[in-house]
Amino acid sequence: MAKKLSKKVRVDFRKNRQNPTRQNNFTRQVQADEIDIDRIDRDQRVSGKGELTRRRTVLGETGEGDTFVLSVDETACLYGRVLSAIGSTQCTVQVDEGQPFAGTHFECTVRRVVRTVARNARNAVVTGDRVLFLPSENARGVIERVEPRRGVLARGHQYKQHILVANVSQVAIIASAEEPPLKPALIDRFLVSSAKGDVRAIIVINKCDLVDLADLQPMIGQYVRLGYTVVPASVQTGLGIAWLRRLLKHEQTVFTGQSGVGKSSLLNAIQPGLAIKTGDVSRVTQKGRHTTRFAQLRELTFGGWVVDTPGIRQLELWDVHPAEMEGFFVEFRPFVPQCKFPDCLHMVEDGCAVREAVQKDLISQIRYESYLRLVIGDD
Repeated sequence: MAKKLSKKVRVDFRKNRQNPTRQNNFTRQVQADEIDIDRIDRDQRVSGKGELTRRRTVLGETGEGDTFVLSVDETACLYGRVLSAIGSTQCTVQVDEGQPFAGTHFECTVRRVVRTVARNARNAVVTGDRVLFLPSENARGVIERVEPRRGVLARGHQYKQHILVANVSQVAIIASAEEPPLKPALIDRFLVSSAKGDVRAIIVINKCDLVDLADLQPMIGQYVRLGYTVVPASVQTGLGIAWLRRLLKHEQTVFTGQSGVGKSSLLNAIQPGLAIKTGDVSRVTQKGRHTTRFAQLRELTFGGWVVDTPGIRQLELWDVHPAEMEGFFVEFRPFVPQCKFPDCLHMVEDGCAVREAVQKDLISQIRYESYLRLVIGDD
């Protein structure tokens, strides 16, 4: 294990309270004698600054991957896992085993310094995080530190990283055979995001009772040949439910996919006691309606944890450069070294071995088109 090194960082804090800023046209109004300067409210700031900030030195340590971990008084805190997080004001934390109040749920807020240090991310605390929090009365507390994350599923949101869930070992990518229609391109996006977050991916094709399963065999075979586990499933017939239980046992799994594919229904079938609310697909748009509002971590009676996430209609990849996209398409790897140019993007370049492999049906045309959309950035 790498040795932790002490570190100090300077961070900006917005002031909690300040006098209202002056009006934008204050100077012009005074020059035009529209304002009696002797009668101006003395509490009004007349500097040109907007929201002021103050700087503060924060102590911490650098650990694995050059992560920064805040220094806190661990003797006064409890370790726990975040079961759900809504913004920075509503976090439910379950205390780890072997500690006082083990298994108890605490409703926690997030210390301001934690939010400030994580200013480059959309949320400072996410579902699945391991945290250190300071308990108080009535099962409440304040999160003092977020432990380094492993195994994350993330996307881009307004030029920031939006981590959907942390500390998971596998991602169950849920798609539906019909209602809404199957979207292989979205599956491919999730596969790239899973690989980027260092999480094993499982592909689940739900609602197989609505189609002839034989029609899905070419696509299923394509992903199986690439080394992915593909589970045809149906809540109505029970197809694949037992298989999913075996795959989820003793694992930390996140269920993800677009709205209406049946993530919550599958979880209810896998463990009926979960009683997760479900919804229907719009007959007009063929798009699902959101029933899961926020990611929630749930314990499975047969061992393991699972996270049910809100439906995603678009998945913007985070921190994946076009030049590294080829590495996430495993079928490209035998052909990439044969390309004429070392920086080939496999789009229009001469002497591209990947494009030649597509023409010879050695690489799926559908997968290649998914690759092109990801490189171009077409959502």
